[in-house]
Amino acid sequence: MNTIWTPKGLYRKKPFESEPDFENTIFKVQESLFGPNRIYLPVKKKIGVKGGIRNIPDGYLIDLTGQTPRLYVVENELAAHDPLRHIAVQILQFSLSFESEGLGIKSLLLNALQEQPGLKAKCETYAVARQFRNLDHLLEHLVFASPFSALIIIDELPENLENILIRKFQFGVEVLELARYVSKTGEFMYQFEPFLEDVTASIPPEGTDVPPIPPADIDTLVVPGRPDGVQETFLGENRWYEIRIHGSMKPQIKYIALYQVAPISAITHLAPVKSIEPWKDTGKYVVNFAEPAKAIGPIPLVKGGRVRAMQNIRYTILARLKSAKSLDDIW
Repeated sequence: MNTIWTPKGLYRKKPFESEPDFENTIFKVQESLFGPNRIYLPVKKKIGVKGGIRNIPDGYLIDLTGQTPRLYVVENELAAHDPLRHIAVQILQFSLSFESEGLGIKSLLLNALQEQPGLKAKCETYAVARQFRNLDHLLEHLVFASPFSALIIIDELPENLENILIRKFQFGVEVLELARYVSKTGEFMYQFEPFLEDVTASIPPEGTDVPPIPPADIDTLVVPGRPDGVQETFLGENRWYEIRIHGSMKPQIKYIALYQVAPISAITHLAPVKSIEPWKDTGKYVVNFAEPAKAIGPIPLVKGGRVRAMQNIRYTILARLKSAKSLDDIW
């Protein structure tokens, strides 16, 4: 999309002039881009052991949205820089450096937080609430106990980038696209899909009777299906394909549940997951079952309830699925 119409007039796409220009924009929109309870640290310092692979990430994202915190190594890229091969190499090197110099990364994060007392206090408050001994213990968990995850922020998503990342890496890689538009009067507008927005949509809102689901606890994928696909593929082939799954969620998914659309409008089947593999060259996945799906529930949609009819995939936990009487008990 190169033009956006608004009541104030047209906004036309405005390419970023340089990586610093792009990074300044990321910093400007970070609260909306990353969401609440996520801390962005744009710290550029070399990581890796001396004599081994060493490189410089563009920053780190500390995710404090659930019971279990998570750390993402951030790479910011401009599509004009022909990033396909470059990004794959960078992410691989980040993962190797992360494994070889955990103490250095922990120290880097601590120093960055000490320079920003407000962010440091936020982490300390989270640490106390989640029964970490202190900030040092929290950072130790982020670096040594959390699975390596990467976040790529790019101004325009190149064709095949997601497919390449899916095929190259077993660890989680997320991609955010951030575009800039400008009006004739010089006002800027930014277009992006917030980080893990559809995962967040699977977390019940505060004030409901249903407790929130920590993203790190998610283990079940719920997919909508029509009767023909259900019989032929979900029940007939013991798989479900062409699914877009977040890279950081993929290692956690142990079960897949089926929501049959209207007129059934209910979750009716559940299967354990054997593997999640790239689906052709689509940038999506096929989920292969470990055994044939079994009937459950059904767990119906409640007319007039809080949860709307499913149109896209959603995430949950198996324990909640097993105890639910309706979709409102899940989300």
